[in-house]
Amino acid sequence: MTVRINPSILSADFANFESELQRVRSADLIHVDVMDNHFVPNLTFGLPMVQRLQQVTPKPLDVHLMIDDPERWAPGYAEAGAYSVTFHAEATGDSVGLARTLRGLGARAGIALKPGTAVDDYLEIITEFDQVLVMTVEPGFGGQSFIESTMPKLVALREAVSASGLDIWLQVDGGISEKTIGIAAEAGADTFVAGSSVFHAENPAAQISTLRDLASAHSHAH
Repeated sequence: MTVRINPSILSADFANFESELQRVRSADLIHVDVMDNHFVPNLTFGLPMVQRLQQVTPKPLDVHLMIDDPERWAPGYAEAGAYSVTFHAEATGDSVGLARTLRGLGARAGIALKPGTAVDDYLEIITEFDQVLVMTVEPGFGGQSFIESTMPKLVALREAVSASGLDIWLQVDGGISEKTIGIAAEAGADTFVAGSSVFHAENPAAQISTLRDLASAHSHAH
């Protein structure tokens, strides 16, 4: 199984994004957390910033929309060239319709589930998505502790993805570090968002490599 490490720029130096992106150029994708101060109690970047990042990023952008009304806003990120656009299940009434819109615009479509959101309703429609993001912290802030009780959701999702035979990525975001990445990989994750553990490392490239090796060692040989 391919293991992907997607550093979150939420932990980068906002004043030096271009050089910060170069520090993590060995990553698979660059994770961009868009927050609107409504869906989550924090405000980060919006579309103009993502359009600019798209021009300088060494790797494809993996955009995570922690926002209300994604039907209105998500398509703009796909149009801006984001490789993957993930919206929250809790913020939309028509996740399938929105995923189809994003795919129609050429992006991979992802759906994110907060720690308290059950996965059952999404197992049956999993083929409508290219990625399912299981939040391993409450969304809103970086540097939080990993919530291990979310792992059964990954196990259920991995079974559904294996049964589908499709290239659906299972992503985890929140508290991912050398201590926790193996736990998530064993449960079935293949795509790992790491913020502080990468950007706060002395050598981010070496840390990306370490995390990738740890995830590979624990991942399912599906």
